[in-house]
This record gives sequence, structure tokens and C-alpha cells, in this order.
Amino acid sequence: MFGRKKRDTTETAEAETQSALDTDAGEDLGADGAPDSVDVADGTADPDSGPWSIEDREGEREEIAQGRLDLGSVLLPLPAGGQLQVEMTQQGTPQAVHIVTQHGRITVAAFAAPKSPGQWREVATELADTLRRDNATVSVESGPFGREVVGLTAGGELRFIGVDGYRWMIRGVATGPTGSVGADSPLVQQARAVVAGTIVDRGSDPHPVRTPLPVTLPQALAQQLAAAQQQQQAAAQQQAAAQQQAAAQQQAAAQQQPSTEDPTAGGGRRGPSGSAMQQLG
Repeated sequence: MFGRKKRDTTETAEAETQSALDTDAGEDLGADGAPDSVDVADGTADPDSGPWSIEDREGEREEIAQGRLDLGSVLLPLPAGGQLQVEMTQQGTPQAVHIVTQHGRITVAAFAAPKSPGQWREVATELADTLRRDNATVSVESGPFGREVVGLTAGGELRFIGVDGYRWMIRGVATGPTGSVGADSPLVQQARAVVAGTIVDRGSDPHPVRTPLPVTLPQALAQQLAAAQQQQQAAAQQQAAAQQQAAAQQQAAAQQQPSTEDPTAGGGRRGPSGSAMQQLG
């Protein structure tokens, strides 16, 4: 599909804060039961067709990032009309950016890897084992980059796409409702196109193997996210204040209600000269 040369060589507990932001950047990007032992080749990044290392691209970063979302470690092409969901850690730093389309969700992340390829093969096997432990139906299929892991769960379907690069590995995930991650589905075609168009900036800092490469948000996106979070916080504060005011009003109304207690209860009926029994006495 992308002119890829195939070769025989071949994670999320967090408190989530998400904000959906419309974007029109980028361009249109347009089986179950297979045994794990199936002979599926795994691909490596190709400087001629992508995904690429940023060192393989010519020009300044601003030129290289043209038409892509620059997230620091990855520069992603965006399908037209897509939305972004930014996932934050408990410390308030960006952890992942998801691309939401009309067909489903696409997530691409880069990880540190050794110089030689082969990490995706290991990761794919572990992903398949993890999905099975979660009672998913798992198959391994061959895609334009090599092996792809497909998981069918009660809540939907996932397809994992991996590519090995020089000291990095890309993992793309297509997530959608049942029937949305078939090999020729629009969601999977978009996910493969996003992976193919991704540029990875591994950087020179040391990272343990399999460590996610850091994600940074462009200033404009970070400002939108901060504004959205402030609006959410303001709305939550207004709701809390309204609830407190309603509770105070209810309490005040209860205190102002006249007493319905019978003044003669427990003491007998009293007249001007005392109780009826006292008068009889």
C-alpha cells in the first residue's frame, strides 16, 4: 500500500483529564482466529515512504512539521475534521493525544527501542497475551508494516499497528465499535495512513527501552486545553456554590416554619385559673 519493504526480522493506569478540540489541520487520510505462530513479517521504518526519523527529513523543524501536529517526540498528520483528545497524568502533564474521527479513535505513540529492530515483535506477542487474559478474542494479521494484533472485546475492537525504527518504535492503535477494525475498514485505513505519515524525534536523551517518548503540546493547543480546564473548574465551582445556596435556603425555610406542636400536649388543657384538674380540685 505504501511501497513498504517487508523484512523477516522482526501500558495505562492514570487519572484522565480529556478535552476534545476541533481541528481542520492536515489532509484527508483516507480475522479472527489466526494462530500466533502464523508467519507474519515485521516491517521497519523506510526513509522513502515513512514513518521517518526526523533526521531523515530535510529542512527546519517548522518546515518538517508543516501539515502535522508537533507533539515533540512525534509529528502526526491529522485527518481533516478530526478531533483531539488530550490525556493528562495526575501531575498535569500530557500523556497521550488521541485522534477522534467519525469512524473511531486513533492513537500513535513512540517508544525508546534498541538500535536493532525486533521490539515490535516482542511487544505484539505481549499485547496478544494481555488481551487474552482480558477474555478478548485475538488474531494476528499481516498489514503493510508487518504483523498487526487485532482484539475483539465485549466493549469494541482494537487493532495494534507497530513499526520499528532506529532506536524507536511506533505503536498505533485503532479503537472503535464492533466491526470497525477490519483490514479494509475506513478506520484502519486512516490509522495506517497516520502511522505512515508520522515523523519521530527520538532526541539524544537516554531512555530505557520501551519507555514512552515524552509528549509536549504546541503552545496554541496547550492554551486551549488550559482554557477548557479553567472553564470546567469554573463550572464545577458554580455548581457547588449553587448546591450550597440551595441547601442554605432549605435550612432557613425550615427554621422559619411555625411550630405545629399542640400547646396542651403533655400538660393537660389549661384555662385562666389553671388546668381543668386544678380547677376541679
